[in-house]
Amino acid sequence: MAKIPPKPWPTGLADQVEPLVTRVLAPNPSPYTFTGTQTYVVGEANGPDCAVIDPGPFEAAHIEAIMEAVGTRKIAAIMCTHTHRDHSPAAKPLAADTGAPVVGCAPLVLQVQGPRSDEAFDSTYAPDRVLEDGEQMRGTGWTLTAVATPGHTSNHLCFALEESGALFTGDHVMGWSTSVVIPPDGDMGDYMTSLEKLMAREDTVYHSAHGAAITKPKQLVRGMIGHRRQRENQILRLMGERARPVSEFIPDMYKGLDERLIGAAEMSVTAHLLDLEKRGLASQDAGVWNTK
Repeated sequence: MAKIPPKPWPTGLADQVEPLVTRVLAPNPSPYTFTGTQTYVVGEANGPDCAVIDPGPFEAAHIEAIMEAVGTRKIAAIMCTHTHRDHSPAAKPLAADTGAPVVGCAPLVLQVQGPRSDEAFDSTYAPDRVLEDGEQMRGTGWTLTAVATPGHTSNHLCFALEESGALFTGDHVMGWSTSVVIPPDGDMGDYMTSLEKLMAREDTVYHSAHGAAITKPKQLVRGMIGHRRQRENQILRLMGERARPVSEFIPDMYKGLDERLIGAAEMSVTAHLLDLEKRGLASQDAGVWNTK
């Protein structure tokens, strides 16, 4: 996890990160969002149309900043990678203001009890069109292809910009931290499969919703897969020593962990355990986990 850089952050400013892509940072920094959610405007700077990816939270100042970045172009599509509340709530007011269709991930609202290490779900998200894996949105000089990447959430999509080789990765792969996988909707097996899917692609750069652009994407994804496998091996080793509830994995796996992050760590371990259970490598009895 990267340290949050010192202020000032470029909140609300239109930052052209490549010829077809402008980034706008939302004013919602937090332990879950780093310096804030990054919205991307995709299209030729002087072209007639564009797409807005991950419009972000319902913040008037952010919506205004998006519109300034869009300029005179028509918004052909408002595209959401998933429906956590730092990503999609601005879609509804932005669509109302511009008449643009909301396109992308499927709607998903799930109430989760207990500690969270991500944002809650957006109940206002109502897409005009849900994109399946491989489906495209096109505009003048730009083509965005949906890449289904469930795991962080079951409805998560990435979007590939065919003209430049960039991939908009939402929260699946981020530029500041590993993604969280929170059951019951988050699924570690799906997440690992989605990482392997990205490894097989030839994207040249990732633009994530949080953190800097990822210029060596395969190297990062390879490291993320290795990290998750290391955690899995730790869990199997600890269960081999003795059966234990989730809380008793944490001291051995996360040395010196800030007490405020214990709940999040427990949810991550739970995601691994549920995946191991599906694969026939672990079992539980009244919340106590053991090898099978």
